[in-house]
Amino acid sequence: MDIRQDDPTAPYVADLLAHHLAELASVMGEHAQALDASGLSAAAVTFWTVWKSDALVGFGALKQLDDTHGEVKSMRAAPAARGTGAGRAILHHIIAEARKRGYVRLSLETGTAPLHAPAVSLYHSAGFVPCEPFADYRASPHNQFMSLDLSN
Repeated sequence: MDIRQDDPTAPYVADLLAHHLAELASVMGEHAQALDASGLSAAAVTFWTVWKSDALVGFGALKQLDDTHGEVKSMRAAPAARGTGAGRAILHHIIAEARKRGYVRLSLETGTAPLHAPAVSLYHSAGFVPCEPFADYRASPHNQFMSLDLSN
């Protein structure tokens, strides 16, 4: 798989991003915190796409919260690519980039619906543990928070 820093407003990202946002809204409603293309284009956010041959199989982003703390944003494997390692590849890429930047903590917010179970399992397998809400997030029955200590 090839991971490229990319433009979230690129036409080839639009369908997968729309699917991502619609699916999250359908299970989380107003509690969905995923960024749209505009949010993923913010200066504090780095966005990557994941490719297998010439097929877009996923994307993910890293948002800088401060000099030592980053946030995993909008990770998504394409429906046809679930179970192929695309999600794991982008997560490992984001973790490596966070370490390279010198972050000591990497956090994320995700949902609690059954649809989120595979992602939560992936995060646990990478060492993320539950944590309190961070940044501007507020706890709700629809979301959960996880963090990875990068100081070691």
